[in-house]
Amino acid sequence: MTQTEHPPSPRRPVEAVLVDFHGTLAQVEDAPLWLAAAVEACGTTLEGPRATILLDRLLTAGRAGGPTPARIPPQLAEVWAERDLYPHAHRAAYAGLAATVQSPIEGLADALYDRIRLPEGWVAYADTVTVLSALKDAGIPTALVSNIGFDIRPICEALGFGHLITEWVLSYELGRCKPEKAVFTHACSVLGVPEDRALMVGDSAADGAAVVAGLQALLLPASPPGAVHGLSAILDFVS
Repeated sequence: MTQTEHPPSPRRPVEAVLVDFHGTLAQVEDAPLWLAAAVEACGTTLEGPRATILLDRLLTAGRAGGPTPARIPPQLAEVWAERDLYPHAHRAAYAGLAATVQSPIEGLADALYDRIRLPEGWVAYADTVTVLSALKDAGIPTALVSNIGFDIRPICEALGFGHLITEWVLSYELGRCKPEKAVFTHACSVLGVPEDRALMVGDSAADGAAVVAGLQALLLPASPPGAVHGLSAILDFVS
């Protein structure tokens, strides 16, 4: 070892895990299923090229649970900025984006939004329940830390892992969103662990910002709905 080299710092033991929801524990259903279910809820059907074209336009406009849209219409700028702080703003933002796409189906924008409020609109990753169960069995408390504008507890329960979460830190209840440092420090506080003994697991830069608060962070790349997501890597931090 040369004078300029340093031995790797030992990993700090993890006593609690903070975990994101969308893109980490669960994923929204495949887009064609999302559209088909919403169309059916409106009492009609849409198939073939018409469905393909409409779906492409809806995804470009912006889907709840999907990538951030490239452009937010000026009339939606305020509710977009507040979408993860207030339920009404969350609905207004995403239903509003869908409503910018012309469609012959009356009520489609609201039906598309309503779909993400249902457990059927989500798919848990294949390793979510297994890993959260292992953490619970090991006595490691968990906090679900999500930027979200509505209560996802019923969805998590229906997907089979709500009972495995120790604490819930949802932005619309806390009044703060990731990447704010206060979100992570609050989650550690309610779990009763110091920041340097906690791990934040997520899929975005907002989750990675936990390191500013003194936590360790594990970011996992995107996986398709229902896939094995690599969550077992969490267990390496607590063993």
